Amino acid sequence: MKKSQKSRLEWLWENMRGYRALYVISMIGTMTYSMMHLIIPYVSQKIIDMFLSGEHAAENLTVRRTLFWELIAAMVLLTLLRTTIVYLSCMGAESVSQKVLYRIRTYLFDKIERQDMHFYAAYRTGDLMTRMTGDLDAVRHMIAWVIRTIVESLSLLGATTVYFLYMDWRLALCLFTIAPFIFMIIILFKRKVAPRHKALREKLAQMNTIAQENISGNRVVKAFAREKYEIGKFDDCNTSYSQTNQKTALTWLTYYPYVESAANLMPVVLLLVGGIFLIYEQISMGQYVAFSSLIWAVANPMRQLGNIMNEFQRFAAASEKVMEIYYSEPEIVDKPDAIDRPERFAGKIEFKNVSFQYADGKLPVLHNVSFTAEPGETIAIMGETGCGKTSLIQLIPRFYEPTAGEVLVDDIPVQNMKLNQLRKNIGLATQDVLLYSDSIDGNIAFGDSHITQEQVVKFARYSAASEFIARMPEGYDTIVGERGVGLSGGQKQRISLARALAVRPSILILDDTTSAVDMETEKQIQHSLNELDFPCTKVIIAQRISTTKCADKILVLQDGHITESGTHEELIAKKGYYYQVVQLQTGEEV
Repeated sequence: MKKSQKSRLEWLWENMRGYRALYVISMIGTMTYSMMHLIIPYVSQKIIDMFLSGEHAAENLTVRRTLFWELIAAMVLLTLLRTTIVYLSCMGAESVSQKVLYRIRTYLFDKIERQDMHFYAAYRTGDLMTRMTGDLDAVRHMIAWVIRTIVESLSLLGATTVYFLYMDWRLALCLFTIAPFIFMIIILFKRKVAPRHKALREKLAQMNTIAQENISGNRVVKAFAREKYEIGKFDDCNTSYSQTNQKTALTWLTYYPYVESAANLMPVVLLLVGGIFLIYEQISMGQYVAFSSLIWAVANPMRQLGNIMNEFQRFAAASEKVMEIYYSEPEIVDKPDAIDRPERFAGKIEFKNVSFQYADGKLPVLHNVSFTAEPGETIAIMGETGCGKTSLIQLIPRFYEPTAGEVLVDDIPVQNMKLNQLRKNIGLATQDVLLYSDSIDGNIAFGDSHITQEQVVKFARYSAASEFIARMPEGYDTIVGERGVGLSGGQKQRISLARALAVRPSILILDDTTSAVDMETEKQIQHSLNELDFPCTKVIIAQRISTTKCADKILVLQDGHITESGTHEELIAKKGYYYQVVQLQTGEEV
């Protein structure tokens, strides 16, 4: 779901709040120093007509010598003033661009953090990284350089045009007959370069995605000796990006000679037409010098049009991607009338005829699932791979919404609860463990950074992690590295379990969390989970009978349906799927 988007420039202006006055002053300064370019030619014209080539030049040089030096001094002082103004204007625009960049990047990260699972299924990590870095730099460049250059060029061109028309409108019109040809070339260039900037941006995102996946999945690459293949794949992507980049750059170089040739015709027109006017005394020598001194002020802005258009198209392609995230909204949010429950939950869980299907899936994952877990009970879920076990537990913290039926916690539909309060009462540990580049202590205390060192040790003991942590070089201060590099699968799972327990949850969800630990360690964990010093309802996905047999209720999930439900003894008596699993794992007739 997305908010109605504003135009790109409206969006920029919105994010300049608090800095708009500084930016406007910077643009006024840019206009001022651009128009001050006219002062030097104007003063030069006066000096030439009064003191060098005019009828009374010799007399003026004798009688009005003081004015001559005053005009020279004015040229020097105004040049210094113009230099100061341009410096302050550039600094002001750059300062605003950095502040806006900081604001948008912070807002985007906050927006990405608060998105739901649908968002992360739709966007690649490398693409999001590109939006947070390269695309945002194009936005900053737009504020710091592109807009300022547009203001500078338009004000310089406008002021010079007025001045030329004031001095001699006929010569001015002759010079401006070239302008329409330049504008036509720029329009053709825009049509050509716009799609190439979009393609270039997509190529960059694709290359970043490949790099990110290979860096994070380096163990898999090495395990299958696929370094050469992955290097080749990245090289292909890099080559494609490089070729697209070259085509984009060469687009302007293709049109640039035509723009440059047209702009260079202006001095030729001035030489021909202005020379004729000078011979027939239609203009003075001072006016001719003023025209000659300022011809660049007309030609340069026209030359800049190509660069401006090129950078604007780069900004257009980048800002489209940034604004897509900026205005995106998660589908799973708090209702306006969400129930406020700051107190600790009792931990009752109830599924009422719940069905679920992923948005991009064709077949339902869950069908009319119903069960109840009373506070403090342990519910074990067993089933074949792909039967919907993980999908089921993801409905409890409301990572997804059921397509039919209701999920209730403490007899309240989870849709009517505040997400933060709901998830604060749930501890989640999954089979695929993500540990942060932090100390073991920091990872365990991730959900509650205020717990003491003694509490961290206690929860590590609950998860049977305290012994191996104590053997590590720096104990709980050991940095585990990105994604837990340096730890075994079982060690990571135990730290993940300790992290889930450290928030003292009302509901503990374990998704095959002990699959990588040995039987003895699993037994220790099971004992600890039964001896927790806080009340907790446990929902455990497991394939081992040693984990499920002590549960208060076991659910067998097959093809999205609950086909068996009961205790260990009751399910063995039914001689169904569970009975077969017990036989398979024990090797004995039960």
